[in-house]
Amino acid sequence: MGNLLGGGSLREPSTVEDCDSTWQTDSEPEPEPEEPAPGGGAGPGQEPAQPEQPPERAGGRPRASPAPDEDAAAAGAEQGGDSTEATAKPKRSFYAARDLYKYRHQYPNFKDIRYQNDLSNLRFYKNKIPFKPDGVYIEEVLNKWKGDFEKLEHSHTYIQWLFPLREQGLNFYAKELTTYEIEEFKKTKEAIRRFLLAYKMMLEFFGIKLTDKTGNVARAANWQERFQHLNESQHNYLRITRILKSLGELGYESFKSPLVKFILHEALVENTIPNIKQSALEYFVYTIRDRRERRKLLRFAQKHYTPSENFIWGPPRKEPADGARAQRPAAPPAGPGGQTPVHKRPKDSRSASSAAPGGGKTAEEKIGAPREAGEEAGRPGAEPGGGDARPGSAEEERKAENASSPPEKTVSNPAETKETASPPEKAEEGENYSQDGEDPGNTGSGDEVPSP
Repeated sequence: MGNLLGGGSLREPSTVEDCDSTWQTDSEPEPEPEEPAPGGGAGPGQEPAQPEQPPERAGGRPRASPAPDEDAAAAGAEQGGDSTEATAKPKRSFYAARDLYKYRHQYPNFKDIRYQNDLSNLRFYKNKIPFKPDGVYIEEVLNKWKGDFEKLEHSHTYIQWLFPLREQGLNFYAKELTTYEIEEFKKTKEAIRRFLLAYKMMLEFFGIKLTDKTGNVARAANWQERFQHLNESQHNYLRITRILKSLGELGYESFKSPLVKFILHEALVENTIPNIKQSALEYFVYTIRDRRERRKLLRFAQKHYTPSENFIWGPPRKEPADGARAQRPAAPPAGPGGQTPVHKRPKDSRSASSAAPGGGKTAEEKIGAPREAGEEAGRPGAEPGGGDARPGSAEEERKAENASSPPEKTVSNPAETKETASPPEKAEEGENYSQDGEDPGNTGSGDEVPSP
């Protein structure tokens, strides 16, 4: 079991965003392009660069944790929930994000305390020891279990030996990998050859075949039967997660993307294994250490995912920069009678029109109060002079007399008459439009037309 280091340990991520560097939300570096090793996989030392680790945790062997192993109940509940929640909007799993963050970062904060000469996984692949507790050697598994889908389905102790990881599963007879053992494993051609045969055996169990040495895959001859089984036996999604992780640990990181892309295509485009799409997006994609490859896969998935509004794996929506959004002028309020005012009206235009002779009042107001109209017409003449008579006072008196006569049938300004005769509430609203000397409905034209 691993020990959590005390001083100098890295801060544990606390959110999904802390764990996910796919869209550059954490400090995980962009790995350099890999050079394919003999056999199609990444050779020793060719895995993507990881954050530099202090010497005391170079072993990187973690303590036992509820990692997504095939028997892990917690992971099974998450990866096996696709069919029951097919119509519900999915949620990102912090458990999955944290587990795969640790895997991609070579298990920070843990160190190897197992003796380096205890190469249990390598000795098993060299056919020196059988896997426990069944007592079966690797050669027997590859020769006699191949094609026996019932045995592969119902046995739950071999998967940890065929695809070892640097984390403890629930078969406590299986030993975790160490960094020293990984390097020795990659150097051993016999072990690598058997490891690839084990990978092909499991692909056939899923209805898939390996087509070349670069990791490309396609449908196997038995794909229809096996895809139907895979769509219904969701504990196998946990096995796929383990297989993908083990490929990366033992030098075949480049094999991951073709397999994940194939599964996404079958799930989202062909709809042959629709129940696997949640596990593929939440787990399989995030076993890939190169964030550029993850982005390619997620963009492909987003293009075909339905309903599209439920796609929650990115890319994040970019907010427009400050000032990028143009401030559109507010829609001008409708004037009396539902018409939008176009020009500004002076604040006191209504009082001025009431003082004007002839057209300032409606016919009913003029008939009901002829003297009031005359008095209003006479006031402007008295106020400016301060009591002094003006030369035009006689003419104003004649205009006042004309104001008391019956109204003319012709209306000189119909718009003004209509507004004056409107209810008081709407008239007040019209005044408020020009209260500050601006008309909200004319702000745009005021910017475009230069002042004289």
